[in-house]
Parts: sequence; structure tokens; C-alpha cells
Amino acid sequence: MKQLLTVFSLFTIMGLQAQNPTWSDDVACIVYSHCTSCHNPNGSGPFSLLTYADAVSHASSIQYKVKSKEMPPWPVNNGYRKFAHDRSLTDQEISTIVKWVNNSTPEGNTANAPAQPVYSTSLQIPFPDLKLQIPTYTVPSITEDLYRCFVLPTGLNIQQFITGIEIIPGNRNIVHHAQVFYDTTGKSSILDAADPNPGYTSAGGIGVSSSVLLGTWVPGSSPIFVPNGMGKRLPSSAKIVVQIHYPEYASGQVDSSKFHFRFTSNTVRNVSDAAVLNHSSNMVNGPLFIPKNTVKTFREEMISPANVSVISIGPHGHLLCRSLKAFGITPIGDTIPLIDIPEWDFHWQGFYDFKSPVKIPVGTKLVGIGVYDNTVDNPHNPNSPPQDVSEGEATTDEMMLFYFSFLLYKNGDENIVIENLDHGQHHLNCVSNDQSSIASAQNAELLVYPNPSNKILNISLPNTSTYKIQVYDAMGRLVLEGNDIKTINTESWSKGVYSIQYSSGDKFGVKTLVVE
Repeated sequence: MKQLLTVFSLFTIMGLQAQNPTWSDDVACIVYSHCTSCHNPNGSGPFSLLTYADAVSHASSIQYKVKSKEMPPWPVNNGYRKFAHDRSLTDQEISTIVKWVNNSTPEGNTANAPAQPVYSTSLQIPFPDLKLQIPTYTVPSITEDLYRCFVLPTGLNIQQFITGIEIIPGNRNIVHHAQVFYDTTGKSSILDAADPNPGYTSAGGIGVSSSVLLGTWVPGSSPIFVPNGMGKRLPSSAKIVVQIHYPEYASGQVDSSKFHFRFTSNTVRNVSDAAVLNHSSNMVNGPLFIPKNTVKTFREEMISPANVSVISIGPHGHLLCRSLKAFGITPIGDTIPLIDIPEWDFHWQGFYDFKSPVKIPVGTKLVGIGVYDNTVDNPHNPNSPPQDVSEGEATTDEMMLFYFSFLLYKNGDENIVIENLDHGQHHLNCVSNDQSSIASAQNAELLVYPNPSNKILNISLPNTSTYKIQVYDAMGRLVLEGNDIKTINTESWSKGVYSIQYSSGDKFGVKTLVVE
């Protein structure tokens, strides 16, 4: 009975330790994997989170943002469809950060901290086949968000296929998001010529109905790449038109954003980007009109005319939009979940890459559903009191679009792994010291023998050459610590129950040792 009480006491102590995560052992890994792609000295985040001191100085804000799930920005419902390059935090990761802040942000053993990710000014497409840049542009005095479009001739005389696009904001403090289109009609040049300043203003799209979207940048984005053997067609006659969203606080600041394109000389399959579901042509209960003081649900439908593979999807709405969802219903009645954003945020939108291309069989009904709230209960309502709102390209108007990146289906497309495309993320194998992690990591079984022990204890971790050992007594005191320990002489140890904690990469576990 005494031994059982000792064991119970030991695991009670371990449980208390597990509830106190540290920066070095728990939090740094989460921050480096999910936050620092923006929050680094060269990133779009308002402050860096590369060091322990950085994180401590913003601890309260971090805790609030992760608890509310405002950060990292990932509004999609992972329970409906999982996407590649997921930035979201698990409930366990959120709990770890909250406990860390509540426990006064302990640093822990710095030797256990993961290496800081390196973010430099080097580019992922450093030697582009086409390099474009907007004219140096000073944002005028504005009292509302500005959507400025810049027409950029390519100088190309033959058609090209784009395999990569890198959008490089010239001033990350004021570039809220940027979109790249091409225009073959010349209308964008006419709009540009009519405005005496660089570019022209157009909200929503670029003011050209037949323009083709090529890519989008939002904070946290990485360059856009398509899988091998695919490309986005750029006609020889096209001009690139970029639309940049400058928020109202950008008044007087200067931007000179750049755009790098990578082409392929190989024969590739053409990837198209189009608003397959949209309020203009396939809304079944339109028009998109939301009277003041009402909440309305709209539905868009279209039938797929061919077997296609969808590699990414980009929903779009404005400030009255509260949720967007898209799915397919196949001819045999199966449902294909595509995307669900239960709490739409106009300020965080973009394309989402599927983990692998999603096959849409011919005859599938594609469905988009959007909920729009034009009441005082909508905190994003641009009008107070609410006013009638119709479809339009201004932010205070409304839109309901689902952009698809797609191509004709080819047998085996489902096996292409889009997740492997480099998006500049630093995903680490984070292992928390929460009890749930300890329980789930017992598969990494440490061999300890003989146990009970009274002299020489042998230790090994199969299939692992490097590991760390920490031994605690029944009072939770550290007795021994070291790397790659093979034997321990327990002859001089006090009799009783000990805890051996071990880790190797993403393996972690706890072993009980009895010394007689």
C-alpha cells in the first residue's frame, strides 16, 4: 500500500509539472510552426515572435488572440474539409499557450528550445522569368480603404504557362492584400489612362468583367505554385493588372510592390481560375440584395460539364457576409465537401489548397451557400443605421463568389500531394508535456531492465540513436539528466519509485522505475 501511495504521489507531481508548460519545451515550437512566418523582422506581422523575450512582451495579446481563434488566421472549418498548409492551432496547442501565460510565462531549460527559424529577405523565386513592379506610389489622404489597380505590360510575344507567382509587398505595413489578374481586352489600360495618378481605383475586381485571376497574396501567404505538369496560361497579348488593397491608415505612405513569375518550357496541363459559383450567373434565389434589418441566405448552383480536378478554392464576400460554404452533389447522390467558413472575415481571405486534387465528376451539382446579415447585430456592417445593400464591387456593396483553380481530370490526379509544395512554412513536430501527449506518446517505448533494479540498470530506445533522459524521484526532484545514457548504477540510490522521462525528436514518454 505504501508503494502504491508513492506511485500515486509521483504521478500527481508529474501531473502538476505537465500543467506548467515552458517556452523552451512547449510554446516555442508552436509559435515557430504557426506564427513566425508573419511575426518576424521581415514579415507582415506588427511585431516579431522569434525570441522568448518577444513572446513574453506580447504574452497577454497572444493568449487573447489564440483563445478567440483570431490568430493564426484560419477561418475554415477543419471538421468539414482539411486543407494543405493549415495554419490553425489545435485545442491542445491553444491550451498549452493559455497555461503558459497563466503560469507567468516560464522559459524552462533553454537547451531544450528548438532552433529559431531563419527569415531573410531572400526570395523563393529569386531568378524569375518575368519580373514586374508597380510605379512608386504614394497613397493619398484617404478616409476609407483604397483598392488601387496598376497595369503592367509584360513585354511577352509568345504565350507562357506560369508555374509559380511570388507577390512581394513593397510596404508590408500598408499592403493589406494583393491580387494578380490578366486582361486581354485593353480596358484596364483605358481606365489607367483616365486617371492622372499611377493606376486607377476599382474595388472588388479590376473593373474588367473578362479579366482572369492568377493569384492572391494576404498576410502569411507564400508564393503560389502549381503541381508538376501543370501551369496557368498567360496569353501573349495579356497585360498583368494587380489590385492592391491599402487600408485607410496608409495615407501618405509609399509602396512599390513587385511580382515575380516562373514559367515552364515543358508541355503542361492548363490550370484555370474562375468564379465557378457567382452571384451574377448562377444564384438561384437572387438577386444579391439584402434589405436593411434583414438576414438572408443565398444559394448558387451549377452543373459540372466535365470531369475536373480542383486544386484550390477561394471564397469571396464583403462586410455583410457572415458565412460561406460550398459542396458538390454527384449524379449518384454523394456529397463532396469543398469548404466551410462558418464565421466569414472580410479581412482574412484567400485561396485554400486541397491536400490533393479533388475530383468533380461530370454532372455534379456544385452548390454555394452564403448568409448575409444586414442588421445592427453584424459588427462589420458598414452602415449605421443599416441601409439596403446590393451587389457591386465597392466594399460597402456585396459579392458572393467561389473561385476554383481547376483543370480537366486525369486518372491518378487524386494521388498528387499538394501538401508537399513548398509554402515557406516551418512546421515542427511539437510534443507538449500535457498528460494527453504523454499518454499518446507511449508508443515510443523505452526499454528499462532489470526493473525493479538494485544495481546496474540498462536503458535503450529502439530505432533511435539520440535521445534525452531525465530521472525524477518520488518528490519530483531531478536525480539524473543526460543524453544517450545506456546504463545507470542505482546501487547508491534510495529505495523507492522513480520516473524516467525520455524524448527523441517527436517521440516522448514516461517510464516508472522501482529501485529495491
